[in-house]
Amino acid sequence: MKVLVPVKRVIDYNVKVRVKADGSGVDLANVKMSMNPFDEIAVEEAIRLKEAGTATEVVAVSIGVKQAQETLRTALAMGADRAILITAADDVHTDIEPLAVAKLLKAVIDAEEPGLVLAGKQAIDNDMNATGQMLSALLGWSQATFASEVKVEGDSAVVTREVDGGLQTIKVKMPAIVTVDLRLNEPRYASLPNIMKAKKKPLEEKTPEDYGVDVAPRLEIVKTAEPEARKAGEMVGSVDDLVAKLKEAGAV
Repeated sequence: MKVLVPVKRVIDYNVKVRVKADGSGVDLANVKMSMNPFDEIAVEEAIRLKEAGTATEVVAVSIGVKQAQETLRTALAMGADRAILITAADDVHTDIEPLAVAKLLKAVIDAEEPGLVLAGKQAIDNDMNATGQMLSALLGWSQATFASEVKVEGDSAVVTREVDGGLQTIKVKMPAIVTVDLRLNEPRYASLPNIMKAKKKPLEEKTPEDYGVDVAPRLEIVKTAEPEARKAGEMVGSVDDLVAKLKEAGAV
C-alpha cells in the first residue's frame, strides 16, 4: 500500500510572529521556516506504517513556493521514499487556499493511486482545517479527522478521534483520508546520515498547469492584526474579595 503525505512549509512554531506595519500580512523577512508540526506527525505515522510492513512506499507532496524543497527534504530525511513539489507561487507571502490545494492533491492522487492519505489536521499559519475534508469530498473517499491513533486492518482503517466529549473510534473503508492530531505520535529527528541520503532521493517538480488546476485566490485578506494585549491581573487577599471583584465585573 502506498501512503501519500501532504506537507506544508510554515513559520517555525518557536518563532514569534510579527505583523507588517501596514497590516497587509505577516512579516516573513529573515524568519525561520519549517514543516507544519501536524504534517510532521503525519510523516512519522506513514513511516511507522512502512516499518511495520503495512505500507510499501511513502510519498511526500508539498504545494507552494520553490523553497518548500527544504520541507520535502526533511520528510525524505525522516524516511519518506520520494517527493513531489508543485510550485504554485513565486512569493513566499502567497498562501495557496485549501480548495486549490485539495484540487491539486486530487490530481496527484489520481496519478499515484495511494491506499491512504495521511495529512495534518490543520496548518499552524492559517488554521483553516479544511484541506483534508475538501479532498475527501472531491475524491468521494472515506475520511477520519483529528486522529490520535491509526490502525490498518485489511482494507479498513480503525481511527481513534479526539472529539469534545473525549475519544471516538471509527472504522473507515480504504482508500481514505486521515487527518492527524498532536497526540498520535512523537516525530523522530532526522539523523545526519539520513539528511545526506535524502539529497539523493527523487524529488519531482511540477506546476498547477501540469494538472490543469487554477490556483487563483478566491479570498481577499482585508487586514491582519496582532491579538490585543491581555490586561494585567489583580491580586486579592481572600476568596470573599475575589467573589466581590467578580460580582463587580458582572462575571457572577
